Amino acid sequence: MGATGPPVADGSEPERGSDRPSGLLDVLGVASVVLDAEGRIVLWSPQAAELFGYSADEALGRFAARLMLHEQHFGLAVKLFADVLATGRSWAGAFPVRHKDGSTRLVEFRNMRLLDDQGDTYALGLAADHSTVRRLERDVALSARLVAQSPIGLAVLDTALRYVSVNPALERIDGIPAELHLGRTVREVLPLMEADALETAARRVLETGQAVVDRSWVGRTPADPDEDHAWSVSLYRLEDALGTVLGVALSVADVTDQYRAGAEAERARRRLALIADASAHVGTTLDLELTASELADVAVPELADVAAVDLLEAVVEGRPSSLGPAESAVIRALAVRAEGSPEALTAADPPGQVARYGPDRLVTECVRTGRPVLVPHVKDDDLPRIARSPEAAVLLGRAGVHSYLAVPLIARGEVLGALDLKRTGNPLPFGEDDLLLARELAARAAVQIDNARWYQNARDTALTLQRSLLPSHPPVTGGLEVASRYQPAGATIEVGGDWFDVIPLDNGKTALVVGDVMGSGINAAATMGRLRTATNTLASLDLDPARLLEHLDKITEGLDHSIATCLYAVHDPRLRQCRIANAGHLPPVRVRAGNGPVLLDLPTGAPLGVGGVAFSTTVFDLDPGDQLVLYTDGLVETRRHSLDERLDTLLGLLDDPEQPLDEVCDLLVRTLHHPDNHDDVALLIARARTED
Repeated sequence: MGATGPPVADGSEPERGSDRPSGLLDVLGVASVVLDAEGRIVLWSPQAAELFGYSADEALGRFAARLMLHEQHFGLAVKLFADVLATGRSWAGAFPVRHKDGSTRLVEFRNMRLLDDQGDTYALGLAADHSTVRRLERDVALSARLVAQSPIGLAVLDTALRYVSVNPALERIDGIPAELHLGRTVREVLPLMEADALETAARRVLETGQAVVDRSWVGRTPADPDEDHAWSVSLYRLEDALGTVLGVALSVADVTDQYRAGAEAERARRRLALIADASAHVGTTLDLELTASELADVAVPELADVAAVDLLEAVVEGRPSSLGPAESAVIRALAVRAEGSPEALTAADPPGQVARYGPDRLVTECVRTGRPVLVPHVKDDDLPRIARSPEAAVLLGRAGVHSYLAVPLIARGEVLGALDLKRTGNPLPFGEDDLLLARELAARAAVQIDNARWYQNARDTALTLQRSLLPSHPPVTGGLEVASRYQPAGATIEVGGDWFDVIPLDNGKTALVVGDVMGSGINAAATMGRLRTATNTLASLDLDPARLLEHLDKITEGLDHSIATCLYAVHDPRLRQCRIANAGHLPPVRVRAGNGPVLLDLPTGAPLGVGGVAFSTTVFDLDPGDQLVLYTDGLVETRRHSLDERLDTLLGLLDDPEQPLDEVCDLLVRTLHHPDNHDDVALLIARARTED
């Protein structure tokens, strides 16, 4: 059989007595003494022997006054004794008693008259040590005062977990009078609370005796049914002196203020974490769409269930963005994110789409005034002012949009657009704290978005300039079939100075040029244009390639310390030869039918602009069907692989001399130019034609 716990006092049957102290009377040690009408001791309890020091044999039959009192108290004691027997009125008080050991002790007495069935009278004296009685009285008074006046709610539950005692503080906490607690369980008294968890904990305390201390509970009581409160609840098992379980003591302290302060501190911590997250993750690149996506990612789901980042179309195009009171806002959606709300995602403008929002729309009001628009509780008639169309308003209603917030994106005094936020799954409406957080996020992100916008405008300008400077050549020129590609760098870096050129020369000859100006941006593109113009001019003089590079070197020295690499080759179809010179550039690849592709072994030379270094010309055969592949370093260089590995990969892709050149160009760019390459690419492939 399993071990059993302590006995439980449930009041269903009389409790068996014990020779050990088991209650208040035993703590008091109440002695019983019975005197006959003459004052002789006829009954003497064991407690009397312990209190007065005389055994029953020593006390029975003797006059009580002479045995237990000093002579000076005889007269008073006899009078009190006579009054009790004569009148039947009880007497209570403290009286000095002589102990057997000779000491005098103050004893608390309760004296009363007894009658037997013969009509004889007796006097019953109940006695206890005066100091013990006073100590217990003080303890009881103190306990009663503490329970009654304590600001902590206190209650006692019996072993069936029914209330048997409730103090005034718990009445106030629960909002229910004490009499409506008694005899009922916690679940019956407080149906709005998580009673199951509380009763489970109380039952465990009953079974194990292990107290539950400072357990937090959150809920609502009739005292304040509209607001959540927090309580610190402790449970202790009550036992008597024998260990019999009497029930559970329950203490309840209202800690709502601390709970709310902690919740506010947690919200503040999350706000700071969100701002820190935005600082770390918004604006990692200068790509406008990616920066907007990073802002939306940070906002969902911590701040909103749906977030959209919208920019005024005029801002994207670099024009003034002010709106009049009656003007619609032409807005380009840059990013949208939604957490578990497909209808709301469908209702939003897809990234890249330009939409016109009328002057009555809330987002228009936001970007026109430069102030946030907050609708804590969205009603049905608010949805048409939030959505872009009636159909979108229906979708937002189905998605359960119940709270809306739009904050302007302002950078350097200019309104760029808006951060548009909605809540669907989060039951809480947007509040002032959310508004502050959204404004902080928008302010930080707006600067990054503005930087990306200006960068993109400058990059587009440089790219337009660069592409305008690159040649447009026919697929066949002289004795060559030619294909080319130009691939700008990724958006994280400005456009570079890579270029290529195909220059028809006299006698069917063709000059092929690939070069790379070090640096990026408009300056690099402008330098590239100057070098390309100079190369075209010098090529018309039919100079030896080495000689031409020497002239370009001197020109480059005068272009604000510019440096460039360059390959210059001249194909002569009559001789089936190429003459080529290198100024610090990567070696070209020759592809020949029946032979594997190889890197041409050329003197490297120094880059243009270094000055004082001689260049040399190399002559090699280029028979009909042979290919010459010229490229810039952006095609093959990466941060993760060695240059030798990448050149081997390039050679491996050139294993089919018969493949159309445009397909070869696309294959090389698609395979070799990785998205994280921070350099642009110029690629030029020429195949010697068979003579007609």
